[in-house]
Amino acid sequence: MSKASSYNASEIQVLEGIAPIQKRPDMYTRTDSPNHIVQEMIDNACDEAQGGFATGLRVVLHGDGSVSVEDNGRGIPVDIHPTKGVPAIEVIFTIPHSGGKFEGKAYKIAGGLHGVGVTVTNALSTRLEATVKRGGREYAIAFEKGVSQGLSEVGSCTKSHTGTRVRAWPDPKYFASAKIRRADIERLLRARSAMLPGVRIRFEDEESGAVQEWVYPEGLRDYLREELADVKCELFCGARTAIAGYDEGEGAEWAIAFPEGVSVRESFVNLIPTPGGGMHESGMRQALFESVKDYATHHGLMPAKLALQSEDVSQHASYVLSAKVLEPRFQGQTKDKLNNREAVKLVYECIKDTLDRWLNDHAAEAQRICGLAIRSAQTRARAGKVVEKRTGSGVTLLPGKLTDATGTSPQDNELFLVEGDSAGGSAKQARDRQFQAVLPLRGKVLNTFEIDSTEIFANNEVHDIAVALGIDPHKPDAPDAVLDGLRYHKIIILSDADVDGAHIQTLQLTLFLRHFPKLIERGHVFIGQPPLYCVKIAPTKTRPARRLYALDEAERDSILQNLIADGIAESALTVSRFKGLGEMNPDELKETAMNPETRRLIRITPGHDPDLVLNTFTMLMGKKEAERRRRWMESEGDKVVPDA
Repeated sequence: MSKASSYNASEIQVLEGIAPIQKRPDMYTRTDSPNHIVQEMIDNACDEAQGGFATGLRVVLHGDGSVSVEDNGRGIPVDIHPTKGVPAIEVIFTIPHSGGKFEGKAYKIAGGLHGVGVTVTNALSTRLEATVKRGGREYAIAFEKGVSQGLSEVGSCTKSHTGTRVRAWPDPKYFASAKIRRADIERLLRARSAMLPGVRIRFEDEESGAVQEWVYPEGLRDYLREELADVKCELFCGARTAIAGYDEGEGAEWAIAFPEGVSVRESFVNLIPTPGGGMHESGMRQALFESVKDYATHHGLMPAKLALQSEDVSQHASYVLSAKVLEPRFQGQTKDKLNNREAVKLVYECIKDTLDRWLNDHAAEAQRICGLAIRSAQTRARAGKVVEKRTGSGVTLLPGKLTDATGTSPQDNELFLVEGDSAGGSAKQARDRQFQAVLPLRGKVLNTFEIDSTEIFANNEVHDIAVALGIDPHKPDAPDAVLDGLRYHKIIILSDADVDGAHIQTLQLTLFLRHFPKLIERGHVFIGQPPLYCVKIAPTKTRPARRLYALDEAERDSILQNLIADGIAESALTVSRFKGLGEMNPDELKETAMNPETRRLIRITPGHDPDLVLNTFTMLMGKKEAERRRRWMESEGDKVVPDA
């Protein structure tokens, strides 16, 4: 019997319930410690408090390694689910993508929109117990290795006494270390208390006997002041939720200061910590930059010929930012980073006007903040004086097709290598001239894999790239000093999202790998990812027009499904496919491929096995490797996704 005939439907496995989580826990949570599954329990309790249903939380680290979280909210529902036929509390703990947060019915604003969180806690625990008080009765349910042991009524209570208590014993086999990191939980709870003014949070550690309680009447202001300790500086604090064009409840709350010698930077979305930052932080940084720049310019504080950049301002800021987003889209299940592009504008509009007024009302502090930013800009300018490639015979002129950045700091400047003069023209209009340079390239550069370094400059395109970079070709074992003249610390290959574009990327990567390997070793080379599709949403009387972008068909389909699920009619949606970069207008190119706050880049690195990388490029680009390429295409050709 052939292999093909033995492969049939019986070979196809379907993992249901918590089985996929137990099979691949790394896809659902961090497995260095159980902290994240404990956070999922805390998140649910905090969502009750955020919704106004709970006034207190209690978290206990028990001596046996378990942890319990208790709130005085409404209590998890225990009635029979209409379609699953089991108590709702059992559904929540055993069926992924279940919960009360999907359609804003149980919670208007919440962090856990995947409906997976506490299911992961149950799946990765040897035992989980939950006690619920609601309707004058007390109920209990237990789970052994994720399997329900049944719900039972265990007592009665007053009808006003409601809430939920969940206790879990993390299973050590799923984690590198089974020990819960107390300091991280403590910090999380303290920050949550600050974002829930008036809600009392109690933390107990049975092993050490430590008991702590937090309540911050003034919320983030109290929290940041406590973090800054004895550092004296003004705090800029505020909150806004009623923003035109956004849903009810969306907005931001913040506490920002510009201390010297101290740095506090924390951000949250719907109470969820976002250590990776994201679009809400981008909106805040944009507001800080523009307000400080406007103030400094208006009051004549800016030195002649000096230009501020965003980092000049934001590097001095300490902040605690709490954003409220109705439908947050996080990067991964652990929710480290917010991906909603609309959050940039949301937070910017919350902060900008308020900060403008605050700076004018606090003149002394405003001038001090401007002074910090100006000194940073001056330091940056002094560090980047060298802007030309020098050789033994003098100064080499920069390529005529290069539109250079006006900033003089190589550390901040970026060079876009753009496919085609048409796309190059749009990129020049879309760029930020302060730090972005554009070099259009005609067609495909020379395959330089087997060409000697002394001969590569015979090709005009390769010559222009090398001269623009300001460095000479070198070997992999060359000293780091070969990069001393590098004029841009980010080199971004920007080509069409098709087969030809991929070929152009490969040829340019070949040039860098073979003749400028230190650029890749030091992480200076990136590939830009322009979108393939644009989804346009028609405006209505209550909703402005919007544009969303997708890298591929799968992302396009996901966007369409989410929009339709949000109640937007299919007739209001228009999908277009970009034929190439040259077809994109400057606004679209800026939104998707050039704005550092919204673009997507892939950093090119040597990887864990540089020899494997070199062997692969030898097979792909070597002139005498035709037979090996043919065998490779025969074995790997079925994995190719053809261009639409």
